[in-house]
Amino acid sequence: MSRSRALQYYVATRLLLAPLMIWTITTVVFLLLRATPGDPVDAILGPRAPEAQKALVREQLGLGNPLWRQYLDYLGDLLHLDLGTSLTSRGQPVWSIIQSFFPATAELATYSMAIALLIGVSVGILSASRPGTLFDVGGRLFGIVTYAIPLFWLGMIFQLIFSVQLGWFPLGTRFPITIDPPQTLTGLYTLDSLLTGNLRALGMALYYLALPCLSLGLLLSGIFERIVRVNLKQTLRADYVEAARARGIPERRILLAHALKNALIPVITVLGLTLAALLGGAVLTEVTFSWPGLGNRLYEAIELRDYPTVQGIIVFFAVIVVVASIVIDILNAYVDPRIRY
Repeated sequence: MSRSRALQYYVATRLLLAPLMIWTITTVVFLLLRATPGDPVDAILGPRAPEAQKALVREQLGLGNPLWRQYLDYLGDLLHLDLGTSLTSRGQPVWSIIQSFFPATAELATYSMAIALLIGVSVGILSASRPGTLFDVGGRLFGIVTYAIPLFWLGMIFQLIFSVQLGWFPLGTRFPITIDPPQTLTGLYTLDSLLTGNLRALGMALYYLALPCLSLGLLLSGIFERIVRVNLKQTLRADYVEAARARGIPERRILLAHALKNALIPVITVLGLTLAALLGGAVLTEVTFSWPGLGNRLYEAIELRDYPTVQGIIVFFAVIVVVASIVIDILNAYVDPRIRY
């Protein structure tokens, strides 16, 4: 089978498996939510509400139906792209909640990933290009420390130092309440500021993004540092690199024009895997920094036992991860001709 036919077969297989993966995730979430203790009706009416009123609300929400009936109703709604209605937000559709809160999460994730790539790739290159030196030891130590530090702990330490003690960065919001945010076009404050030419709002949005993005990006950067350092070291020992040195090509040109290009290929694969960690880290970051994003809203919904909101947000995140993984795999297959399927 030719490589092009094999790649087409692989892409078709991944596309066919995507709905199965999403169905598995939604089923697990559905069952776990109903296996954990607590009653969403208590979150709506309060634990001291009359039992007759609780039974009426439970019947209206369909929570009194058998579990299999609830599951079939849930799958039927998903097939119609209906994520349901929040139990605790006065009947607000889950899609509306996602549209309101996701832009803050997307902005946090985008800039955190940019910081992670910038720091991780830079430290990895510096460490791999100077083996056996303090830069190499420091790079290894950096990868270990960033992998081991809990995100919530680092976030709290950053807030304590840079916000509470030094007063350099704000806390608990996305934009100052004393300044009007940029005109809403996409929901991304930085992009909306650029589109409307509001440079003051752009600077303010970046200022409020700085600390949470630095916390999340710094810890994720260790993943890229290790990948770049290991692969670049192997590449620098390859035969074609030795041949380039023998021809008298400067070491800097060998590093940037020959070795680095091949060493960065695995980074494309890691990007897809990191996206899941990024969304999970975004939830912790948003809760730690009280960032008004979808991850923070998910945390609140879990506390309130808001079944439709929790299920809808997790399904939304699952679709993002599955689609991004497929795109990354296809892109990696086209970029790296050594891959065979």
